[in-house]
Amino acid sequence: MIDSLLEVRGVRYASLVDNAGQVVLHVGEGSADVEVVNTARAMLGSLKSAMGASTWNDLLLDLDKGPMLLTPVNVRDQIMLVAFDEVASLGRVRFAVRRAIGQV
Repeated sequence: MIDSLLEVRGVRYASLVDNAGQVVLHVGEGSADVEVVNTARAMLGSLKSAMGASTWNDLLLDLDKGPMLLTPVNVRDQIMLVAFDEVASLGRVRFAVRRAIGQV
């Protein structure tokens, strides 16, 4: 399912995290940064409430240890977390994530 994300140039790892903060799937080097996902989920809830939005599309975090893309998998209220090498790879990573989510 998400194994194909490792074929994208620059992707270090990918994780699928459920709404309880548990890792459902993980591929690649390093461990899933569940704290980032849990914190982002809380922040997104506040932002959606403040803006009157019901959904969100993507969240890009550009951290010291590298960028991470968080994307909702709404079917099961899960979040796909993909860590990659540089922000310049964002378009390629987003395209691959959307394709992978269709397989989840």
